[in-house]
Amino acid sequence: MATGATLAATRERAAAKARAPFVTLAGLRGGAARVLPPLVVLAGFLLLWEVLCSSPTAGLPPPSRVVAEAWDIIVDPFYDNGGTDKGLFWHIAASLKRVALGFSLAVVAGVLLGTLVGQSEWAMRGLDPIFQVLRTIPPLAWLPLSLAAFRDGQPSAIFVIFITSIWPIIINTAVGIRNIPQDYRNVSAVIRLNPIEFFYKIMLPSAAPYIFTGLRIGVGLSWLAIVAAEMLIGGVGIGFFIWDAWNSSHISEIIVALVYVGLIGFVLDRLVAGVGVLVTRGTSAS
Repeated sequence: MATGATLAATRERAAAKARAPFVTLAGLRGGAARVLPPLVVLAGFLLLWEVLCSSPTAGLPPPSRVVAEAWDIIVDPFYDNGGTDKGLFWHIAASLKRVALGFSLAVVAGVLLGTLVGQSEWAMRGLDPIFQVLRTIPPLAWLPLSLAAFRDGQPSAIFVIFITSIWPIIINTAVGIRNIPQDYRNVSAVIRLNPIEFFYKIMLPSAAPYIFTGLRIGVGLSWLAIVAAEMLIGGVGIGFFIWDAWNSSHISEIIVALVYVGLIGFVLDRLVAGVGVLVTRGTSAS
């Protein structure tokens, strides 16, 4: 009897779930509450921009003129006429490739150094003052030194990304390691975990929310650094595209490129945040 009643209840819940509408009024209201405010603000901003820049003496073009003048690069971002005459897709792809290399190196080195600083009191006292001084150096100040060392723009740009994004990763990882509960350390001592097992089973899971906070800051700084560095090193890249458009007095193309830069930066941050939520099982803020 109990089994029959349980099966009947299960079938009834399944039937109710099947009858439930896929789209509900509450769901539509929730979606509208999230989507409408930014759309209204964006529409207001574009309207204000159009009004303020419609004068012939205005320094910046209004949105309507931006779309008209930059229509070709908006509708065809994939053209490739050789050299640096490429569509926005290829410039952004080249920049993302540099960011991926430099940021990946920063992640590996930053987590390892942050673990060392967070785990060792001696390392913290010796290295932390040096890190605090180096992290205040602006990204572009490293570019002449990297050009002198590597004698090539590509590795120099990757080094600038690396040296810019590594500091928040080191600092946040070290803070996360220092905040590991003592109970975790006691348990690892009782079950006699070796240093490598302690690192993978205790340190990384416990410090993961802090680490991913550093990664989000680091990937944002990486994107900022590559755009600035590419303005100086030249070649294919979104930073070079913006600088070349300025030299050609194509202000509308600069504005379109800046929109792409902002959107790509937002997507990078969301990607790292999403991975952080998956890895930390929701303990890392998204």
